[in-house]
Amino acid sequence: MATDTHPFRPFETHFDKDTALKTLCVATDGADDGELFIERRHTESLVFDDNRLKTASYDASEGFGLRAVKGEATGYAHSTELTKAALDRAAETARLAVGSGGGTMAPAPKATNQRLYCDTNPMADAEFNVKIDTLREIDAFTRNLDPRVIQVSASISASLQEIEILRPEGNCVRDARPMSRLNVSVIVDQGGRRESGSAGSGGRYSLSSLIDPVNWQKKAYEALRIALVNLDAEPAPAGKFDVVLGPGWPGILLHEAIGHGLEGDFNRKKTSAFAGLMDQRIAANGVTVLDDGTIPNRRGSISFDDEGTQSGKNTLIDDGILVGYMQDRQNARLMGTAPTGNGRRQSYAHAPMPRMTNTYMLGGTLNPGDIVADLKDGIHAVGFGGGQVDITNGKFVFSCTEAYRVKNGIIGAPIKGATLIGDGATALKHIRAIGNDMALDPGMGNCGKQGQWVPVGVGQPTLMIGGLTVGGSKIS
Repeated sequence: MATDTHPFRPFETHFDKDTALKTLCVATDGADDGELFIERRHTESLVFDDNRLKTASYDASEGFGLRAVKGEATGYAHSTELTKAALDRAAETARLAVGSGGGTMAPAPKATNQRLYCDTNPMADAEFNVKIDTLREIDAFTRNLDPRVIQVSASISASLQEIEILRPEGNCVRDARPMSRLNVSVIVDQGGRRESGSAGSGGRYSLSSLIDPVNWQKKAYEALRIALVNLDAEPAPAGKFDVVLGPGWPGILLHEAIGHGLEGDFNRKKTSAFAGLMDQRIAANGVTVLDDGTIPNRRGSISFDDEGTQSGKNTLIDDGILVGYMQDRQNARLMGTAPTGNGRRQSYAHAPMPRMTNTYMLGGTLNPGDIVADLKDGIHAVGFGGGQVDITNGKFVFSCTEAYRVKNGIIGAPIKGATLIGDGATALKHIRAIGNDMALDPGMGNCGKQGQWVPVGVGQPTLMIGGLTVGGSKIS
């Protein structure tokens, strides 16, 4: 599929920059903040399923969003038309939030030349027929791994988001954000019992590395391994148990149950379970949690956020003490703190808000095997699926995709249908052991908030959490 390889330069091809700046200044006159966010995005997605190419889509979009902020009020207008007339109409709409003015424009973000990823188009890394052949090879290879495999689904996706942000003081920043991802899923059947497994990886890097057989064969083996484990799984017990979480992707529980509660807007509005607890102990000794958007090539990384603030490595919890929130510019200003580079938006059609980037817990000193050995009667959970969280109280419910029963430190049979139930504030204080094996997830995560989705990363070491409620079908 053909893609536009010319760099996105909207102030050369669509707008006169000086004229656009004047319009933006009119819209934000008397406001506290505001910007013009311009975006072009190309996305390709290929899905091979049921022995055939099921989906082959290519999408291209472009547009702008203009924002004016005064106090807690935000005026936002967007358009797919990159024209002066559309910009003038957007300015009139956004201006309504400013009213009679009286605000003081916030200081501009500091300039940065930070670059955390290449700006090449990952969709151009391979010809269309090469991608199709790769998916066909993945399908055939995975089916031949085991006679119990009855279904294989493989997908490749890539995108390039190009943005330019113009601020009222005249500063302008530009970024090109690549993304690629590969996923393999299998269904196995044994005596009429069917189970599934999946594995994948991705990040802000070349698609060619993902479609290398060395990479996708590992994913095929892993997807099959998980499916076969679940074939032997027993019904999960129900009750309260100590739980050992594996490293890496299980950090999604940390992301949902704790991370959202540390975003600035929830704390400014006092709707978070962690509101008003700054500088207080909210977690066990040794628990240090960071949100770090500066890790090169990671899925959740950004050179600067969608307001132009350089992304940062921000400590949220330090040795159990709450020391920071994730902030965009508006909430930081209203709370009297500095923005942290967490102002993110799904696209030009959305206003920014505080969002996570790569959120993870630092490792401890304990050997992971010793942590499991200390588990007298509990669950070892190493894979997670979907979950639900109530931000106001931190209560969560997460389903396990791979988990094992543990008794007297011995890992026993895999279990099926286990859900972990608890609340983030309590779980943080009940962390009893932290392993030395901190790992990040493989690069597959997306995060939803108020209808907006952005790519994120998670991570953690092996952890033991005491007294979690496990939902299952077997009374222990």
